[in-house]
Amino acid sequence: MIDTNEDYNEEKQCIYKDETYIVRDNGAVLRLPKNPNKVRPLDNKWTFGIQGDKGYSYIAGVQVHRIVATAFHGEAPSSQHIVDHIDTNRQNNRPENLHWVTKLENVLNNPITRKRVIAICGSIEAFLKNPSLLGESALDKNFSWMRRVTAEEAKISRERLEEWAKNDTPPSGGTLGQWIYEKQTFASKQDGKKLPDEYYNNYSENNYTEPEFIDSLTPYARQKYDRWRTPTEFPCVPTEEEEKTLENYLKKLKQGCVFSKNQYGVSIVDKAAFNKDKNALIVKTFNDSKENVKSGGHNSKITLQNGYFIHETIGSYFDPEGAEKYFTLAIGEEWTGGDVFDDYC
Repeated sequence: MIDTNEDYNEEKQCIYKDETYIVRDNGAVLRLPKNPNKVRPLDNKWTFGIQGDKGYSYIAGVQVHRIVATAFHGEAPSSQHIVDHIDTNRQNNRPENLHWVTKLENVLNNPITRKRVIAICGSIEAFLKNPSLLGESALDKNFSWMRRVTAEEAKISRERLEEWAKNDTPPSGGTLGQWIYEKQTFASKQDGKKLPDEYYNNYSENNYTEPEFIDSLTPYARQKYDRWRTPTEFPCVPTEEEEKTLENYLKKLKQGCVFSKNQYGVSIVDKAAFNKDKNALIVKTFNDSKENVKSGGHNSKITLQNGYFIHETIGSYFDPEGAEKYFTLAIGEEWTGGDVFDDYC
């Protein structure tokens, strides 16, 4: 996983929707203050944005890909133009993966885009009648596979797209972007990189099925693949000698204890409780490192399935009050504190 200070060669400045941004060619953006004497929480900070429920990244409600496209490709030629992610990965906001398109855009002259339009919309005619099909299609069934990519990964995906555009064989085993990027993941096995066995057991040349869970680094603990992919240790999980119940797990989740540990840091328990239905634990944590971590806190959910404690992340927050609000709602209690900063991020 790259960060905002990695893998870029160029910065440009642009104005989009009355805000001034500095933009890097790895897809990172920095918003400048409107008033130097009144710096907002998201000003002067490099970010890839926060992923929304449809896969796009946002900064303060503004789509990051439109900012990047404006900086590197100029303003939208008209109000009818949209930004298209060529490889279908909405987290790949590198300039070379973005272009402005409309009904009569050069989309029809680009073999990759033309082939993808047909795959997504059914035909060029269907796209011309309703260009919004390019953004919302039956192929976009989930966004969990989408991720930021290095320049090398973007180059490989572009080469695979060009190869795909030359033949008549449709991709199978997921969305077009998943088909491209999971092939890269599978290929990394040949480079000696250790990945969960589920990657290889579920992959064939023309078919890939995402695993629902992966094993954690702690016995009797697993992670929901689309909500927590980094192999992680959970020190408070009941041991082999202890009864495997959520009640026993909750007893060990005391304030100040280590909840999770992985290559990105250590998270500490702030509070934990059952949800309203008593079938899941909600854990509010903070990270011991501020590097690449939102300072407000983090909420996780734990369920018990077939003798395994299943862990998944349910939210990260800029402000402690945001973490508190969403913890309160997750356990089924009423929040009386009103709006919080994270409501608008």
